[in-house]
Amino acid sequence: MQVSITWLKDYIDFEETPEELADKLTMAGVPVENVIRADEGLDKVVTGRIERITKHPDSDHLQICTMNVGTAETLQIVTGAPNVAEGQIVPVAMLGAHLPNGLKISKSKLRGVASMGMLCSAGELKLDLENLPEEQQTGIYILPMDTPIGLSAKEVLGLDDVVLEFELTANRGDCFSVFGLVREVAVLTGNMPHWPEIEVKEDAPAETASFIKIGIADEDLCARFSARILKNVKIGPSPEWMQKRLNGAGIRAINNVVDVTNFVMIELGQPMHAYDYDEISGQSLTVRRAVQGEELHTLDDSSRRAKGGELVVADAEKAAGLAGVMGGLETEITGKTTTVVLESASFNGPSIRRTSRACGLHSEASGRFERGVDVKETQRALNRAAQLLQNMGACNVCKGILDVYPHPADQVKIIFSVEQINRRLGTEISGNQMTGILQSLGFETEELTDGKYLVRVPSWRNDVTCMEDLSEEIARIYGFENIHATLMGGKVMQGGQSAEQDFIDNIKNALSSLGMSEELSFSFTHPSMFDKLNIPADSQLRQAIPIMNPLTDEYPLVRTTLLSSIFENTIRNFSRKNEDVRLFEVAPVFFPKALPVTEQPDEVLKLAGLITGRRALVGWNQDKEYVDFFDIKGIVEELLVQLKISNYTVEAGEHYAMHPGKTAIFKKGRETIATLGEVHPAVAENLGITKKMYIFEMDVATLMKYTATHFTYTQLPKYPAISRDLAMLVDEAVSAADIEKTIAKNAGKYFKEISLFDVYTGKQIENGKKSLAFTMQFQAVDKTLTDEQADVAFQSILKAVEKEYNAVLRT
Repeated sequence: MQVSITWLKDYIDFEETPEELADKLTMAGVPVENVIRADEGLDKVVTGRIERITKHPDSDHLQICTMNVGTAETLQIVTGAPNVAEGQIVPVAMLGAHLPNGLKISKSKLRGVASMGMLCSAGELKLDLENLPEEQQTGIYILPMDTPIGLSAKEVLGLDDVVLEFELTANRGDCFSVFGLVREVAVLTGNMPHWPEIEVKEDAPAETASFIKIGIADEDLCARFSARILKNVKIGPSPEWMQKRLNGAGIRAINNVVDVTNFVMIELGQPMHAYDYDEISGQSLTVRRAVQGEELHTLDDSSRRAKGGELVVADAEKAAGLAGVMGGLETEITGKTTTVVLESASFNGPSIRRTSRACGLHSEASGRFERGVDVKETQRALNRAAQLLQNMGACNVCKGILDVYPHPADQVKIIFSVEQINRRLGTEISGNQMTGILQSLGFETEELTDGKYLVRVPSWRNDVTCMEDLSEEIARIYGFENIHATLMGGKVMQGGQSAEQDFIDNIKNALSSLGMSEELSFSFTHPSMFDKLNIPADSQLRQAIPIMNPLTDEYPLVRTTLLSSIFENTIRNFSRKNEDVRLFEVAPVFFPKALPVTEQPDEVLKLAGLITGRRALVGWNQDKEYVDFFDIKGIVEELLVQLKISNYTVEAGEHYAMHPGKTAIFKKGRETIATLGEVHPAVAENLGITKKMYIFEMDVATLMKYTATHFTYTQLPKYPAISRDLAMLVDEAVSAADIEKTIAKNAGKYFKEISLFDVYTGKQIENGKKSLAFTMQFQAVDKTLTDEQADVAFQSILKAVEKEYNAVLRT
């Protein structure tokens, strides 16, 4: 938002310099980012008349101009511009001038002829070339013949104004208007504003209602919709004073009708749009949601297909414009327009924001709707626009305004006490001071009993809804510099991390030491990921929470699994030619108790990881083997060691995103602590990935539950252990983990550990069978075991596996 000092002074007088005013506004919570002086670099540029032109004696293209700049002596200036002629009035840069384009003017000689200045072009003065006639865009800038000579160019060119550029916070939608800023200036300077009288003479005999019908089909996205009809419209340029005001606001003048709608938008903060009445099909305008696939042809001559849900203003046949963002090309104002429909509305801010982002269009209007406009301003904006055009003699105004306002807004009322405000601010401001400040800002106040006050909030302050908001208003006008700084009270406590935070750090350190990289991603996902990951239709993972205002249409849901983020970042690495990926993430996923959400969802911490590519970095002494199932299994096993989790079992399992024959589940009792495996081929195909990938997924709370917190130490054994190897044939369906459980159960009190060291299928092994070979250790703490004692345990084990698994001892 930017506005010129001249425009502000149209409605309020003040003595402060632009810099002083900018400082006051900034300290009052209306931050001014820059003070822009349009006359910068024009201090020594004056108007001059070309009295005589002679040819340069040593050049075919240079000319010598004798200039009258209003002083006793004429100046000699050499120029190469072809468009100069005797008698013309032009801008002259005197010696010592430092032009806006950075050029410094000093005495010089051109082909031996002295030049005491320079004649200036529009570009050298940094004028807006788009607003100039084509012949003035190049060559020396020619001023009107009746321009006095010797005057400062900034005065003649209307560049003696100063522009304030604001960096407003999103909640202060009221300050995105000249009227809103004038209210602030009035409070800060103590001066009274002088508002323009808005009166319209309805001099056309016809009624607006006889020309057009308007309506709102989706009342949740449009609170109010109003329209006026202008007849006998004469399209032409707007007055110079209006063009200067718009230029100071950073808006290019187009024609009187469009300029007036822009002027009113900046003045009142109420966006408007003008339609060519003759191009409106069915003579009706309706605010509705766009239909998916509907064509949206906007003023920038771009055609888009509606995704469905965008808010549009439509006539009887088509969308006539993107509501609150940009009008339609078919109904734009042209030189042939004779009847105009002026429209003013109050659209839903979040809806406009989503449409603006989805279409890649941002406009002055959309920015205001996103921040919220005054719903009560629609009729006044129509009258103001009609008044301005009528004053130009550019139209006749039809009788009446069409106004659709289905649910009039109630005025916001807030009750506060002096003690509440002072306790919050740490001040001793009196009740009279507080009410005085609020009244100066346009709030109505009423004293109640017990030191309480009732405040009625003006319609333009939709950001004020509670006592805390009122305290901020009082504080900023009272002056933050007048509020003494005090230290916060309370007990000093030592900071620290929770047990969960320490545990998460241990996970990150362990996985990082195993060569994996932590990723950080947004907690959002897209519905298509559910299908890509093969998540079952009835799975809780599909019950994702929709986001009301998503950052982008690509992520409209809150994620329920970390695998979606892991895969997206893997694909992103592949697209950047990084094909050796080792990623992990510890982050929350969210499960709603019910949809739509009525209470806080459950936030569950999960851990997920992925590896793919080469096992080792490329090097002359490294092989080119790729990671496999046992690499991911080894990472998980080492992580569990680091987390002090032991005595778990490993068995084959199933997971929606993993290969059905290459999935392992780590369990403690009946509870799963980790699931890992190769990515399901269908999932990889859905994601457009041809490489083999391996993933794991864990629940952090479950890991914490089984991590050891108390440790006991035993002395190293004094006596040697005895080893026995056991090789057997079993059915292929029998798992080694089940056999290990049976062995441990039947191995006796001296059994210490077991390890699987060989698995074999193939020649010499009958179909449907496999050979498993285990090594077992037996050890006593108080004596050396004998072979006989170890053999007893071995025979017990052998009988158990023969009975339970039909195992056959291999010799």
